[in-house]
This record gives sequence, structure tokens and C-alpha cells, in this order.
Amino acid sequence: MQIEFVAPSDAESASGAWAGAVFEGGGFSAGAARFNGAAGAALERALAAGPFSGAKGKSLAVVAPAGVGVSHALMVGVGPEPGFDETVAEIAAAEAYQALKTCGAELLTINLAQSSPTKSARAALGVSLAAYRFDRYRTKEKPDANPTIKTVRIVADDPAAAKAAFAPLAALADGVAFTRDLVSEPPNVLYPEEFARRVQALEPLGLAVEILGEAEMAKLGMNLLLAVGEGSARESKLAVIQWKNGGDSAPLAFIGKGVCFDSGGISLKPAEGMEEMKWDMGGAGAVAGLMHVLASRKAKVNAVGVLGLVENMPDGKAQRPSDIVVSMSGQTVEVNNTDAEGRLVLADALWYVQERFKPRLMVDLATLTGAMVVALGHDVAGLFSNDDALADQLLKAGKASRDELWRMPIVESYDKNLDSLAADMKNTGPRPGGSITAALFLKRFVGDVPWAHLDIAGLAWRKPQVVATTPEGASGFGVRLLDQFVADNHEPQRTR
Repeated sequence: MQIEFVAPSDAESASGAWAGAVFEGGGFSAGAARFNGAAGAALERALAAGPFSGAKGKSLAVVAPAGVGVSHALMVGVGPEPGFDETVAEIAAAEAYQALKTCGAELLTINLAQSSPTKSARAALGVSLAAYRFDRYRTKEKPDANPTIKTVRIVADDPAAAKAAFAPLAALADGVAFTRDLVSEPPNVLYPEEFARRVQALEPLGLAVEILGEAEMAKLGMNLLLAVGEGSARESKLAVIQWKNGGDSAPLAFIGKGVCFDSGGISLKPAEGMEEMKWDMGGAGAVAGLMHVLASRKAKVNAVGVLGLVENMPDGKAQRPSDIVVSMSGQTVEVNNTDAEGRLVLADALWYVQERFKPRLMVDLATLTGAMVVALGHDVAGLFSNDDALADQLLKAGKASRDELWRMPIVESYDKNLDSLAADMKNTGPRPGGSITAALFLKRFVGDVPWAHLDIAGLAWRKPQVVATTPEGASGFGVRLLDQFVADNHEPQRTR
């Protein structure tokens, strides 16, 4: 789909479909007022005929209004006029696209009466995110389900400035789409080697990518990660992605759990819902998407992304409950549940990152625990951290990006729940406080580095659609959050 920015005068003779803003209480934006006049007060009559009042999240359609060249007109509620900010513009534009995408028109003009280039750019971002579809395996589809919109025109007071403001946001949208594609792929297509190949394909953006195989990881002593993949016919991989554009400073490190399919291993999951475990690599997908964004927009920062890529499958060679494994750190782990595999992958990856890169900070992302879904549901992810300043920065970035986080406690007294009779630790504790115990396990492999653990188990996949910018399916959660975090705290020269 193509996105263009046009001046208000160029939108007067719009064809196809049109959408404009209505403020709460029924007040028209300037663009909507002009359209209403050209359409012989058609919008006024529609407002008078129904309960629509311009509230956020509401819209009202008018089909084939007389006096104008459009086939469909949509009034989009944006709430009170004083609160019409960039976020409202983004969501309203996404809602307009979602409402009109199958209307039959190929052109959609969105006039939200933005007064700044950033509002216009954010409206374009909203459309870009809303228009995502994963349809590469569909061979048949009902005609009325197939989007017809091919071009979206965003009305802007200064089209050139809006286009410039959209450039980094277009990079963000591309990164989110890359993550959504990864998370959406079936596991017979996206296994560790294929995931690694897709990451290597990002090198033309300026990223340096290394892929470590099982032999290389064995030499490093990454036995926890390797143990998870012992039952799979697919070779485990470690992808190391570097972006170097920040001088001599130590890198920011982002680590992703990349379990491309999680059957639970010998501790087999129930059959019901197991098909969803194709997205157990959502953390690695988010880190890959972040590195895509940083390189695409040429971020002034040094960053490294490390992805632990495995399959957790049952097999005669698979690790067993009660196995004891020596981690890369030298600490020994009794594996009392093979379905608590993500923390094993992350433990070796975290140790590898701090030992090799000496990073300023580490943030890991993982679809780690079902307990996190029980605690926080599907609208906010859990944040654990050993550093208050880092936690605060991530919380603020979550608010700004709408990839929201809630800080969870690291209850040190729960650490004893990891005690093992035969090893330095076991990989799970009792069910109560399970997400906290998982974070405490990871903390044993972090050392003194400022670190945050994001448990995104409830956010990697959304069903049904609850926000217009996130269609049902893979959400891309974490990409926008971490890009915001980097821009706000590690690129001081950049304004958003």
C-alpha cells in the first residue's frame, strides 16, 4: 500500500473514500466542515439522525453523499478538541482505514485537520500498522474480505514536512511488520536455521550478523541452550546482530527468547492450544525487529541483539526432568521441568552477552510464563529489573509507545524456591509467584549489569483485535517500546 501526503487544497476533489475528524459534541474539524459544505450538509444530517457524538473509538459512515466525488465518507470520533494529539491522530487514522479497507474504493483520503507535521506523520504510522496482513498462505478468500484500498492520502498542512517526519516512523512500521511476519510463520517454515537466515538477510541495512551453530556454542559451554534443542531434528542457533553507530560507547544489549516451537519437551504440553506455541519466539522476533528499525533509521547508538533460537521437542534424545546441566556460567541447573525451557535459553544468552560485549545494560524479552498472563492479562507486559533507573525509563517508553509495562517485584525471599538437592539450582519453583521465580532464575546469570526482564507472554499474539493499529494475530509487541526507549534515553540529540 502507498501512503502520500497532500495539502488541504489537493484533497478538495477527492475520489474513492474519505474520512474526516469529528470532535466530541459533534464539532467538525476544518476539513470535515469543508467536506460537509461540498456535500450539501450530508454529514450534518447524518449526525442529527443518530447517536454518534464524536467520541473516541466511534465512527459514522455515509455512503455516496451527493455533491462530492467519493463513494464513502466516514466521520471518525477523536474526542474533545483540546485532547487531539499525535496518539489520537494515529489511532483515528488506523480506525478509518480499518472501517473502509474493504469498501471497494482504491483511494482513501484521511483529513484529520492536523496542525503539525508530527500529527500527520503519526496518522500515516497508524495506517501503516493497521494495514498489516499475513496472507502469504491464503489461496482463496471471499472478495468482501480482501482490502481494496491501494493508496492512502494523508491531508497535511505542510506535506513535505510531514513526509520528512514520517521517515523514521516508516522504519518503525517496517520493523514491526518484520517481527509480525516472523511470529506469524508456521513452525515447519520458521525453524532456527530459517530464522537465522532471515536475520542474515538484514545485513544490507548495515547490520553485522553472526550465526553460531551447535558446535560453536558447545565450545563456549552454552549447555543450557543446547539441552533445550536436544530433542529436535533442527539444529539450534545463536544469532548475534550488531549495530555500530555510536562511537566508542559500550553497546545496549537486547536478548530474545527464540523457541520456534515449544511442545514442552518430555514435560509435554496439553494438546489444546499447543498450536499457539509457534509464537514462543516472540521475544527474539521483537529484538530482530528492533535491530531492523535501528539500522533503517540510522540510530546514533551502539546496540547488539542476541537471539537464542531452538525448538523444544520430545524425542529419545531430549533432555529429561531431573537432568543436571552445566551452564556457560559454570553454575549447574537441575531441569525439573522441560517446559520451563525459555529461561534456560536466556540464561546462557545473558551470560554470553555480558562476557563478550560488556554492555551498558541488558534487556531480555520472552514469552516466558503463563503466570504472567494470569497476573496481567493481554494488555500489559511484566517488567522485572535490578535497576530502578532502567525500570523507570522502560515504563515511560511503554506509556509513550503504547507497548505498556507494569513493574513486578523481585521478591528475594522467593529465591530459595530454586534450591536443588543435587545442583546449584533447579529451573522452576512452585506455581505461586511463578513469574517472579522465573525472573529470579535469570537474575543469577546477570551479575552487576543493569538488567530488565520483560515477560511478554500475553502480548506477542492478540486475539481478537482490540486496537486498530494491531490486527488480530502477531502484534509485534516490544519493537516500538524498545525503539522509544533507545530514542528517549540514548539518542539525546533526537526529538520525537
